[in-house]
Amino acid sequence: MRFAVSAGPPIGVSQHPNLAARPVAASAWREEAPDAHWLGLRDDGVAVARASLWWRQVPALPDETVGLVGHFAAADEASAVAMLTHAAATLAGHGCTIAIGPMDGSTWHQYRVVTERGAVPPFFLEPDTPDDWPAHFAAAGFDVLASYTSAMVDPVPPASAAIDERARQLAAAGYVVRPLDATRAAAELDALYDVSMTAFADNFLYTPVSRGAFHAQYGALLPRVDPRLVLLAEQAGRAAGYVFAVPDLLELARTGRATTAVVKTLAVDPRHGGIGLGGVLVEAVQRAAVRLGLTRIVHALMIESNRSQRISRRYGRTFRRYALLSRRLP
Repeated sequence: MRFAVSAGPPIGVSQHPNLAARPVAASAWREEAPDAHWLGLRDDGVAVARASLWWRQVPALPDETVGLVGHFAAADEASAVAMLTHAAATLAGHGCTIAIGPMDGSTWHQYRVVTERGAVPPFFLEPDTPDDWPAHFAAAGFDVLASYTSAMVDPVPPASAAIDERARQLAAAGYVVRPLDATRAAAELDALYDVSMTAFADNFLYTPVSRGAFHAQYGALLPRVDPRLVLLAEQAGRAAGYVFAVPDLLELARTGRATTAVVKTLAVDPRHGGIGLGGVLVEAVQRAAVRLGLTRIVHALMIESNRSQRISRRYGRTFRRYALLSRRLP
């Protein structure tokens, strides 16, 4: 296999079906802006592996110089290992001390591999990676850097008396939980953005995102979201937290009916932390989903041991596991 650098998504290059089935959209290319993109080519010119690399604007990790590997796909283990080894050597040549992947530029975009699939079909907005990817990365010297889970709440339990009491206490302290106002979408997205920038600032491998990029990402979802599943908590008219849930549109496409809500994001401004606001928001969005006729809730893509997992364990069971992987360089 020989390696060729590409200035963008390959056009006019014959690709193995494993690559063609996972194309890199032109819009993703513009937003994610890799520093390099490599193709692995067979002697007949067919692309059998690919990877984008980032080393300029990347997440911070203490005592490390991070390089990222994303937009990855491969025909088989041999081509995967060759590409990942080449990617690691390239990142080392740019001074990186650790390669992290798969991650398409930042945690605001696609990242993680599925490590334990289980029986539940993929859900909307989930990274659905091939089952052989963990072995491919391991064969190229990558180990688990961080682990994540998704949990299923089925059935949705009755209202919690303890959470109800906490909600009453917060209401007495001036907190209001309300659904998103779709007629003021831009202002509502501004409020979500402001909370996100403070709530996620200490998250693992966090990188800030521009207000415009946040609007583009979440704004694209709003036409597909019932605003009653996006709840904002406010105090004195200012956003203190939010929960963002969407119907499982993959289930809808697969069966003709969505019975599941996916809790995509739960965020609480740290200035309002430690008072149970996150638990109140989760309880409230689950009740809203039930009122809309949804019978199951997915708590999606939680890094292990964070506050969201502690809330989720009150309700659900883990049904899928994921990992972010890394390799020491050089």
